[in-house]
Amino acid sequence: MKATLAVLVENHPGVLSRVAGLFARRGFNIESLAVGPTDNPEISRMTIVVDGDERIIEQIKKQLNKLIDVIKVSFIEPENSVSRELVMIKVNTEPEKRSEIIGIAEIFRANIIDVSRDSMIIELTGDKDKVNAMEEILRPFGIKELVRTGIIAMNRGSKCIESPEQ
Repeated sequence: MKATLAVLVENHPGVLSRVAGLFARRGFNIESLAVGPTDNPEISRMTIVVDGDERIIEQIKKQLNKLIDVIKVSFIEPENSVSRELVMIKVNTEPEKRSEIIGIAEIFRANIIDVSRDSMIIELTGDKDKVNAMEEILRPFGIKELVRTGIIAMNRGSKCIESPEQ
């Protein structure tokens, strides 16, 4: 089972290292990790996707809560949330194939953010399946480089993940 955790942490040096170290020491694999500041510059939010059963996920939550820099750990339920990932793909573009690649980007509602004589960078935001599908369709053209952000997620509706002080 894949689980998405939203972790609010103090925004200062070394926090990411301590969180990653906890996962490494316990033998847990992080499938996806995205970190950034919140609307409060003193707090960062980590979105962590891990693989494990309910017992393992609960153990991870308990271990994270023991870290001094962790403010709050929340489980994001897939059926009550929205998740997205950003990917940038640099693809070979021979002149005779360029219009086909542009057409593919349009179908996926992707943006072409850079064009050179022999390559093009395409930016796509979507769920994991959409990102994977675009990658597979572009593969025959020759992917030169690919970078993904990792999954970010939010609860639907009015439910928010806030620090206890808010």
